[in-house]
Amino acid sequence: MSLMLKLSQTDYASLRHHGEQTYPHECCGVLLGRFDDLGWKTVSRIAPCGNTRADSPHNRYSIDPRELIRIQREARERGEDIVGFYHSHPDHPAQCSPTDLAEAHWFGCSYVITSVEKGVATVTNSFELSATGEADKKFLHEKTEVV
Repeated sequence: MSLMLKLSQTDYASLRHHGEQTYPHECCGVLLGRFDDLGWKTVSRIAPCGNTRADSPHNRYSIDPRELIRIQREARERGEDIVGFYHSHPDHPAQCSPTDLAEAHWFGCSYVITSVEKGVATVTNSFELSATGEADKKFLHEKTEVV
């Protein structure tokens, strides 16, 4: 089964721009939409969040749990699910770090990472968190389709 994340050109540009706006710190946000019958995820909107990680915001991110609960509640009211998350890697590749894996817990969701080099968004990659539980979790590269 091929992994796929679909999002609009507008949402794709917005999450990349968010990384440029917060540079040299990491940006973060939530991807809202639907899971289809093939397991593909279609994003219908993004919810930019504030990075609450005061200790090292240049290479870590955290979303306030209260903000996440509010976003999830509002999404459910619109018939949407949380299908993933996004964040930026200032002056680092758009690849999952050991910290990204350790702090990821939403199995089946997408984790989109944009590399922001010297303030300019470059590569954006998406990964699905796959696992039967915490002990065997891993990120699998997934295709991103911008429509």
